[in-house]
Amino acid sequence: MSVQNSSRQILIHGLMLVLIGLVWGLVVPNTPYPRLALAAHIQFETNGMLFIVLATLLLALPHSVGRKSVWVMLLSAWLTWAMVLSEVANAWWGTAQMLPIAAAQAGATSGAPWQELVVKLTHIGAALGLIAGWSLLVVGFVKRAPVNGAGRRNDPA
Repeated sequence: MSVQNSSRQILIHGLMLVLIGLVWGLVVPNTPYPRLALAAHIQFETNGMLFIVLATLLLALPHSVGRKSVWVMLLSAWLTWAMVLSEVANAWWGTAQMLPIAAAQAGATSGAPWQELVVKLTHIGAALGLIAGWSLLVVGFVKRAPVNGAGRRNDPA
């Protein structure tokens, strides 16, 4: 899969995160822990915008980001989905270990051990994926993009 196609997929993930986050915002007041539901809404919106920006940079500006790097960025989008969906579930579970400030504001004390583990693992996976993806993006923009015979920068395949 080309960098262009993968970048479009990342863009679609970002757009869908924003859209679902907007719809989720309508549900927030009807959950047992609305403060945790609000945290999920904020995650949908901010991560969606993050992926929209990432994809726009890849699609619009010259860079040296390769296919494997973009694959890591696409993987981070999938990991982010797992994380935001665990936050949606957390609006009913009320876990407290991974998001102690939001949990305290919500009056949540803790969830079942397996629920705490799900929220923790999805947050760690998404965080590591985002750090790796954005690091590769920065490196791809710091390195000079290859120049073709016409003096224009190429989009790496």
